[in-house]
Amino acid sequence: MRGKIIKGIAGFYYIHTNDGSLYECKAKGAFRYQKIKPLVGDNVEITVIDEEKKIGNIISLYERENELIRPAVANVDQAVVIFAIAKPKPNLNLLDRFLITMEQNGIETVICFNKCDLVSQEEKDFYESIYRTCGYKVIFTSVKENTGLEELQEQLKGKTAVLAGPSGVGKSSIINYLKPEANMEVGQISRKIERGKHTTRHSELFQLEGETFIMDTPGFTSLYVTNLEKEQLELFFPEFDKYRDKCRFQGCMHIMEPDCGVKEALKEGEISSSRYENYKIYYEEIKEKRKKYV
Repeated sequence: MRGKIIKGIAGFYYIHTNDGSLYECKAKGAFRYQKIKPLVGDNVEITVIDEEKKIGNIISLYERENELIRPAVANVDQAVVIFAIAKPKPNLNLLDRFLITMEQNGIETVICFNKCDLVSQEEKDFYESIYRTCGYKVIFTSVKENTGLEELQEQLKGKTAVLAGPSGVGKSSIINYLKPEANMEVGQISRKIERGKHTTRHSELFQLEGETFIMDTPGFTSLYVTNLEKEQLELFFPEFDKYRDKCRFQGCMHIMEPDCGVKEALKEGEISSSRYENYKIYYEEIKEKRKKYV
């Protein structure tokens, strides 16, 4: 019987099968020996042990279209990264790390700034100008005022989308809007430190309609730019593309080199200073990490 993993907790996997049934399964021992870990979103083959209790075993995994390590999910068409635009203010360094991770995996990413009822149009325009010029779709939402949610819903249609972001940004509230029967716990923001309590402890897949699925994932507070050489990093900043040919040196890293097209675009305000500063931070991180292995 074929199905899809919609949730995994403590070695148990919950499989939604083609006939609409839900089976609790364990993965056969061969997966452990081969060091294969089933992920939410995996398409699997199961055998049924007890039909009445809906218990079975996963016997094989179908080939994955893609796989993410953090969040740990598979077969994603689109990522929607959700940050609050205020309370707490968006951590753009963390957001840009997430965007690089998705660029590495070739996954289209939509940026959703929630709680937009708390800020002025000027602030929305500021964040939009940073990311629209990089080619990213930007959606502003407010669960409180019920704005932007229909646009987000339209963006999700017909796709399997992973919803990710830090804790306390309103991700659970958005999912409650998209899938009311999910009955998700909504975390309260600590007034003292303006960080959310972790309300999602595991990744979970919800079917909205037909071929539209959303994956809820645990909140993250850090991400590392991994599996990249420092020379590759600039390729994951799409806004650099049209200025690269204006650099004097082939293989320009856009940091210390003279006559750099990217730095000139930065001076002219055509490239965001926050994006460029984050690029330099990641570049140094990768360089330092590589030194340790030399």
